[in-house]
Amino acid sequence: MTDSIRQAFVLGAGLGTRLKALTARLPKPLVPVANRPLITYAFDHLLAAGVEKLVVNTHHCAEQYLPAFPQGKYRDAALHFRHEPVLLETAGGIANVADLLGDEPFIVYNGDVFTDLPLAPAIEHHFREGNEVTLVLRSDTGPRQITLDETTGRIRDLGSRLHPDVTPGHLFTGVYIVQPEFIRRIPPGQKLSVVPIFVEMIKTGARLGGLVLDRGCWYDLGTRGQYLHVHRELHRLGRGDFMAPDASVAPEVRLLGATAVAAGAQVGSGVVLQDCVVWENAVVAPGAQLTNCIVTAGARVSGTHTDADF
Repeated sequence: MTDSIRQAFVLGAGLGTRLKALTARLPKPLVPVANRPLITYAFDHLLAAGVEKLVVNTHHCAEQYLPAFPQGKYRDAALHFRHEPVLLETAGGIANVADLLGDEPFIVYNGDVFTDLPLAPAIEHHFREGNEVTLVLRSDTGPRQITLDETTGRIRDLGSRLHPDVTPGHLFTGVYIVQPEFIRRIPPGQKLSVVPIFVEMIKTGARLGGLVLDRGCWYDLGTRGQYLHVHRELHRLGRGDFMAPDASVAPEVRLLGATAVAAGAQVGSGVVLQDCVVWENAVVAPGAQLTNCIVTAGARVSGTHTDADF
């Protein structure tokens, strides 16, 4: 049995409804974080763990993925997209790419999380324990939906479905390691979450394990507040590219805090931006003063605003 994993399925088909204006014309995994599509952080994380093939499902604004990755690969990794005209959810999405995954283990990675938690210990644990599926968990943040038996390393419950009297102690990160035989548990061609399948595995004593990894960072970019918070954290750590070299920024502009300005953006004279994210080809008019604002691609904004999206 191999102790390495060479492929990953990245979930890219979500609607991103909580981000509202930010995902009106863009799938959430392509929303820029420090001037890079969010999903590329997941790709880099996976490639650093030894992954060589990336499979991504698409649905909302699926046509935006091709111009973002026109070469059909990311760095040296093969990159495959599989469109879902009707959303199939997590288990249905896995079954829909079974032909691309073949008969090898794979990592499932939620495309709208931002994390650098160490994957190598999770992969090692998965094979050492002989698990069919291993969920990567955290105990240092919420929401907590998973009940883990820390003595056996097995998952006991998800969302208090089986043991409503037990308070879940762990968060599910959206990253899990899967043996290919798991796919046989999924009815083909159906819209289905992995949750009922995981619950059935618990009931039958199948090897559904979990590993707590509180190292590194983990963020769910489900809301605009979380989106801006990740920018602040990256800025604090000195990571990320916050100023595109071909942005047009007047000399007297004040860029404060974790402000990111993307390629082709135009920021006029006298502008003050505090903890703002300005996307590609956006225009911020002279004299504008923005705080905690997001200016999406091609948008134009003037005046004084706080906590607004354009």
